[in-house]
Amino acid sequence: MSPETPSRKTELLSADDAGIARAAELLRQAELVAMPTETVYGLAGDASSDTAVAGIYAAKGRPSFNPLIAHVADLDAAEALVDIPAAARVLAQAFWPGPMTLVMPLKPGAKVSPLVTAGLPTLAIRIPGHPVARRLLKAFGGALAAPSANPSGRISPTEPNHVLAGLSGRIAAVLDGGACGVGVESTILAVAADGTLRLLRPGGLSAEEVQEKTGLPVLANTATGIEAPGQMTSHYAPKGTMRLNADTVAPDEVLLGFGPVRTDWNLSPAGNLPEAAANLFRMMHGLDRAGVAKIAVSPIPETGIGLAINDRLRRAAAPRD
Repeated sequence: MSPETPSRKTELLSADDAGIARAAELLRQAELVAMPTETVYGLAGDASSDTAVAGIYAAKGRPSFNPLIAHVADLDAAEALVDIPAAARVLAQAFWPGPMTLVMPLKPGAKVSPLVTAGLPTLAIRIPGHPVARRLLKAFGGALAAPSANPSGRISPTEPNHVLAGLSGRIAAVLDGGACGVGVESTILAVAADGTLRLLRPGGLSAEEVQEKTGLPVLANTATGIEAPGQMTSHYAPKGTMRLNADTVAPDEVLLGFGPVRTDWNLSPAGNLPEAAANLFRMMHGLDRAGVAKIAVSPIPETGIGLAINDRLRRAAAPRD
């Protein structure tokens, strides 16, 4: 089925025992369920099932060369799938469950569809911190591949209605866990056998936090090619065009603001970066619904989680294919 031809009713499930059980049952049938995480809603499917993972790519209209993140319930489940270097264990102890994804060598014979890794010898994996996601993972009893629950390249969803706006009729269900607290996707780190860390995608955990808590330096990624989700040039895009680092606003533009600026769309009037991250995709969805054609965006500091905010904004503003 193409993503342009929805043909089914998407269930909206409450995050109670009955809703969790129903979601797990659907996942065991190779169906797709959008689940809440602390970062954004993920489109979950059985990571061991070629049928389910192919369904994720089809529902999103996602290129099959773009790998997926496998979500697991605990470190034991991660160890069944990947070889975990010593540095990764330090990171896991410090930040899992939480908004951190580690890219590590895939174990031979691991129960992961090759579609998840897009043919790479590594797997991106994380333990989400959201209690509903963790309950679902335990009820399901396996790894769930779960990219953001939105059409490929569009704004990531941080509320159930965002998921339904993009994927209703294309997936089996949405598990309603309310609004996501972090609001931008997980930080992705590649972990080499020698302990070297490369930042593949900035996200809800800053490189400064990693270094401060673990003492492990985080290097910029200089490799070419796609190793993890979120590395495509054009991504997270609204329907309107975006102009970044705007100190002035043209008459035909609407300002997506930050700090003490006058606008109905202010990510954080107080200039608080975590608040801005939590509001980013919600406000971008709102600008879409309002039919805004041209968006000017205030400058955002390139520090802490501001690095992730600016990464998403640059990809949202990039020329589109």
